[in-house]
Amino acid sequence: MSSPSRFGASAPSAEPYPAPRQGSLVYYSLLMVTFLAASSAPTPLYQLYQASWGFSTTWLTLVFASYIFALLASLLMTGSLSDHLGRRPVVAAAILGEIVALGLFVTADDLAWLLAARIVQGVATGVATSALAAALLDSDPTRGPLMASIAPLSGMGVGALLAGVLVTYLPAPMQGVYLLLLVLLMMLGVWLLRIPEGVTPRPGALASLRPHASIPSPVRKPLLRVAPAVVASWALGGFSLSLGPTLVETISHCQSPLIGSLITFLLPFVGGISVMVLRSRPSRLAVLLGTACIVVGMLGLLLGVALTRIDILLGGTAVAGIGFGAAFMGALRIVMPLAPPTERSALMAAFYVICYLSASLLALIGGIATQHVGLLPTTYVYGSGVALLSLIAFVATLSQRQAI
Repeated sequence: MSSPSRFGASAPSAEPYPAPRQGSLVYYSLLMVTFLAASSAPTPLYQLYQASWGFSTTWLTLVFASYIFALLASLLMTGSLSDHLGRRPVVAAAILGEIVALGLFVTADDLAWLLAARIVQGVATGVATSALAAALLDSDPTRGPLMASIAPLSGMGVGALLAGVLVTYLPAPMQGVYLLLLVLLMMLGVWLLRIPEGVTPRPGALASLRPHASIPSPVRKPLLRVAPAVVASWALGGFSLSLGPTLVETISHCQSPLIGSLITFLLPFVGGISVMVLRSRPSRLAVLLGTACIVVGMLGLLLGVALTRIDILLGGTAVAGIGFGAAFMGALRIVMPLAPPTERSALMAAFYVICYLSASLLALIGGIATQHVGLLPTTYVYGSGVALLSLIAFVATLSQRQAI
């Protein structure tokens, strides 16, 4: 599961184009959508992998968590690398890494290969995330940041739905979606040769690989107030990308990857729409609306589970998706302006540490709990925890009277 990053976007070496370059904006947006689509493509296949190779739900969530851990480590190390080497070389390396990962998925025949593919994919996506976000800002300082927020969310949703369709209706279900993504990435790799560089390379590439994350003192209290919203939204995202399809298939009594992919599609895709709709609204309003929608959405999802009604479950997921996008965007916009420009990259690193650990560790705990108490009891506890965290964030934000 991935999201927008602005590592390096405010670095002094960045040299925005004097005028927007729409060709570059379209290219980098499409490439980011493709990377994040590839990141969610394995999710509808997890049930097939389990049935074919006989591993537990705990291992299923560990496969997902391994991707997040690799992405986080890669992002922390390479967040500002494109400021030194240039956007195109770093993006090219990420494309090559993703091609290797997709090749591993195509040839995987046991759990070990699946884990290896996910780890390589996490590294490649981490390298790409910050470089692509910075490249979007280079291409169009006005629309670039918006695309850096929308493209990852829409990409995750489209990737899951596309994988569900291909797995359901085309032959070679465990290879087809990866072969399609391989062809698309190769085409985008060739297209990269025609894209102009956005920054002037400068020394210090090796030094920039030292992981660095910190929270400046003016940011700590505001971040503490919105942290429950961030944890709740990303914990929900981690659940939908790991155990979500299994839950949907259990409630619907339909063992179809397409049906299972709906929850993975709805949450980030609706989240991307909410980011676009609410982009000009005050940050405080976005957090309030987002956390309220997560609470209502989780209640709807849990009601759907209790009544074994797939329509109510997916409706609740869609409402929670509004909250996912709004709460994340609002929290990010509240804390980022409070840091000095020279500390924003380090704050961004710390912010995404919170995000990715919330998605991976809590999903992994959920997977372990499923093995011991079952999927449905785990879902009730997990969903209630997400709703409670969102309610805490709503109250904490509401108590701050000043407009943000």
